[in-house]
Amino acid sequence: MQLQHLTYFVAVAETRHFTNAAELCRVAQPSLSKQIRSLEQELGAPLFNRVRGDVTLTQAGEALLPLARRILADVETAKLQIQELTGLRRGRVRLGATPSLCAGLLADAIAVFRERFPGIEIQVEESGSRDLVEDLSRGGLDLALIISPLPDGHPTLTAAPLLRENLVAVAPSDAPPLSDDPELPITALRDHPIVMFRRGYDLRESTTAACQAAGFEPEFAVEGGEMDAVLRFVEAGLGLAVVPSMVLSGRPGLRGTPVTGLTRTIALAHRTDVEAPHAARAFRTELTAFLGTAARRDLLPRGLDLLI
Repeated sequence: MQLQHLTYFVAVAETRHFTNAAELCRVAQPSLSKQIRSLEQELGAPLFNRVRGDVTLTQAGEALLPLARRILADVETAKLQIQELTGLRRGRVRLGATPSLCAGLLADAIAVFRERFPGIEIQVEESGSRDLVEDLSRGGLDLALIISPLPDGHPTLTAAPLLRENLVAVAPSDAPPLSDDPELPITALRDHPIVMFRRGYDLRESTTAACQAAGFEPEFAVEGGEMDAVLRFVEAGLGLAVVPSMVLSGRPGLRGTPVTGLTRTIALAHRTDVEAPHAARAFRTELTAFLGTAARRDLLPRGLDLLI
């Protein structure tokens, strides 16, 4: 099996089209098809169903796809590490982060890192914590700022806790206060429709689980949004949302009330089965130093506590 075989296979799997895959790989379509047939013969199973131009993965293809993606990602990481050592490039960091972190601390942390290491390329993927864990596990990321603990089924990943953050129930600032007390009991959410994130967000799972533990199912007013959409829906008066406290910075139209007992732990995750690139290890060190400095200078957003 050759890396070229896997490259062509992944291209067809992602485009669902042999001609488009050939164009993506800059190779003639007959040559690509021949390489795919060679791979199928070597594996002893068809990888694609080809019916009237409709290309879909077989069961064998579905099994191979995550493995192929991971192998190709690891090869790319190895190339970059060697290039770093030979001085051909300064490096690259593929970093995953939740939307709340992208809108909050992460921009300042990256700015400090880039000032010290201007030749290192930073690629940021913004997504829900559970989606980031999957991307990290299959080799698509070097590091990921996720919500701890790691979900089951990822033995090759480890996560170091960095911050603990309060979760708040957010409502329009011109709406009546949610509570006369400093905190809102989780049971109070029973009386309000909730604007809920799409699947893949840890906030969705933690909020739903907390409501169920309190003896009720939350009522969803709107479901399926990303962070910006959820906050805009709340501003429009469609319902409440449970969000990290840091996302309210710069949003005067929203007011947050801490929910009793609801917190989350932000952790930096990486793979343990392969060594992270030099650039990623440098970013990990600099991020830890940045957070420590921010905490000592009392610059962390309200509701955040340093755990390192």
